[in-house]
Amino acid sequence: MGGNAEELHLPVMCNEVLNCLRPENGGRYVDATLGLGGHSEAVLQASAPFGRVIGFEWDNEAAMLAGKRLQSFADRITIIHASYADMADELSVLGVDFVDGILADLGVSSLQLDRAERGFSFSKDAPVDMRMNPEVPVDAATILARATEKELADIFYHYGEERQARRIAAHLCKVRTNSRIRTTRQLADLVAEAVPHRFHPEKIHVATRVFQALRIAVNRELDNLVRLLTDGPDFLRPGSMLCMITFHSLEDRIVKQAFRRDQRLQAGKPIHPTAEEISANPRARSATLRCAVRV
Repeated sequence: MGGNAEELHLPVMCNEVLNCLRPENGGRYVDATLGLGGHSEAVLQASAPFGRVIGFEWDNEAAMLAGKRLQSFADRITIIHASYADMADELSVLGVDFVDGILADLGVSSLQLDRAERGFSFSKDAPVDMRMNPEVPVDAATILARATEKELADIFYHYGEERQARRIAAHLCKVRTNSRIRTTRQLADLVAEAVPHRFHPEKIHVATRVFQALRIAVNRELDNLVRLLTDGPDFLRPGSMLCMITFHSLEDRIVKQAFRRDQRLQAGKPIHPTAEEISANPRARSATLRCAVRV
């Protein structure tokens, strides 16, 4: 396992996050998506010498690398191997009633994207896995093998906003009667076969939305997001911030609507990465930061 957390990960919109979160000495903050520790490192630096971070990460490898990155802050960082969907239960176990800010970066980490064997990308051939937590029992290949044609079409349409969802699902179900769909390249090629060339998008690979949809389904991302948005504000002190970074319209819509409905929160305007950041880190181009204050 080569590389380290600093090399693998550039935290997205880090300055903007700090401006919204406003970390202070002695404050206690939750990083709901610790990943490789980039945002937590910045929060710990900004809240020195006594600020603390509780980081949630359900990917063992990411948690280990983040721990190494943050070892100089070992007395001020608590890493919890759990999904942020379980934040309320885990904070209660720690005896934490209130925190001074919560951050969640909902993007797939560089570690997951760049490790071919994790099966998140079709840039390199690998088993179709897509589990953020490898201990989760159902991977993407299992869904492709067991879901009905209608269930697959619904996944592609609702989680990937894929207009060719029915056509793709029908083709995959036809193919799997003879052989299981096992690899990322195989899946990408089958999606390309299923969609007439005139419907192939110009700027992204034709299988991109299908991969997104399967990843969301495997990891129950939207369900977990709703739980975070429901439980998180209860732990915020008045005047503290909930900061959410999203990377596609499904997530962003859920966050925007939750902020509007929740009488505990007052939302600001969405923030987007600068041209300079996008140039340095192209993965930031689709990011949107929404922040809301606990009233």
